[in-house]
Amino acid sequence: MTEARASGLSASEGDVNLSPDRAAWIERLGPETRALLDRDAAVFLHQSLSTPCLDVLEGAEGATLTDVEGRQILDFHGNSVHQVGYGHPRVVAAVKAELDRLPFSPRRYTNRTAIALAERLTALAPPGLGKVLFAPSGAVAIGMALKLARHATGRHKTLSMWDAFHGATLDAISVGGEALFRRDVGPLLPGTEHVPPLHLARRFFGEDDRAHERLADYIDYVLEVQGDVAAVIAEPMRWTTVEPAPAGFWPRVRASCDRHGALLIFDEVPSCLGRTGTMFVTEQTGAVPDMLVIGKGLGGGIMPMAALIARTDLDVVREGALGHYTHEKSPLGAAAALATLDVIAEEGLLARAKALGQAGLERLQAMVERHPCAVAARGLGLTWGLTIGGDSPGAAEARASRLLYACLERGLSFKLGGGNVVTLCPPLTIAESELDAAFAILDEALAASGA
Repeated sequence: MTEARASGLSASEGDVNLSPDRAAWIERLGPETRALLDRDAAVFLHQSLSTPCLDVLEGAEGATLTDVEGRQILDFHGNSVHQVGYGHPRVVAAVKAELDRLPFSPRRYTNRTAIALAERLTALAPPGLGKVLFAPSGAVAIGMALKLARHATGRHKTLSMWDAFHGATLDAISVGGEALFRRDVGPLLPGTEHVPPLHLARRFFGEDDRAHERLADYIDYVLEVQGDVAAVIAEPMRWTTVEPAPAGFWPRVRASCDRHGALLIFDEVPSCLGRTGTMFVTEQTGAVPDMLVIGKGLGGGIMPMAALIARTDLDVVREGALGHYTHEKSPLGAAAALATLDVIAEEGLLARAKALGQAGLERLQAMVERHPCAVAARGLGLTWGLTIGGDSPGAAEARASRLLYACLERGLSFKLGGGNVVTLCPPLTIAESELDAAFAILDEALAASGA
């Protein structure tokens, strides 16, 4: 079975730039924008998820992007980095102050800001996770987690899920399951075993409410027959389509890992820091992982910053290196992260995400009632997924694509996950008037586009 067939979904969890809708969108842009896009395409390597790009930006503030033509766009995508919005004054001030004090810390040294951030993260993390390493990206932090699992267990095999995304580096795509990233790159890491994804449990394990239990049993079986798996790595909530695990699933997997000597790694690179109404999705799973990987919004939407937070007793490497990256203890990144955590706490953003998230979910559910093409809405905190239906998977994806560009035309940006899921991920600081405007745009586009 090929990887794409195994997943049962589209080849990408993002909106690619190869569609007729993208070509039509580019034609509507002004001459200055098209000229800049041509210059961009001429100098950057092409990728079907980015170059050629969608537009050219001139500014970003709060929840709003501004392009070179002055068009303002409410950003409900943000690559999941904008928990506190773009350019939050507290984060900007912290980075500027640190820039004046200590612009760079060579990796053979430490600094006060990095130490303070490590202490803060271990205080916020689930019990027992007391050791930290920083990295300049989430994919790199995933790589450090994989290396630590090998050191700690003496094993190299991993178990992960098809369709999952854990980063774009070679080690991350080996444990990941997106065909777009794995295709045509040649041999991947050995021992990277995969199981069906949780959101497709009913397809593989029975059309009833116990399908996820059977998937958990299958994971237990794979761990048993393999006998030498170092780690199970997974998203505690499938981020690209906003699908939390059913209650009880992760505790069963946690017990299986303990029984078979495997570590449990949760990838919360996009979902951490309040997106779901708690600091980490992990807190809502009933299971504590052995390692927690976070990133994206950790840098406050300004600095590239990620972290591996590991169980204290996994501090087992005495000779060798798990990371040792040039910007591993970036004082600027740490300052941005500390300011971000301060904003989340002092502005009550966890409670705000829960309250606004529930209100937003109710509005989306009302849209499902009004628009036949919108077949399901779900959410966790200030993150929502709206599934667009169709007579076939291809028809549903085409509808979702038309909806995306209809919303962009009206000033709302979001990500398409799974080909046909509108994934809405605004800043936790977004004004209620901006939320109202975004939902109005989506409602109008659903009606006007016949999506």
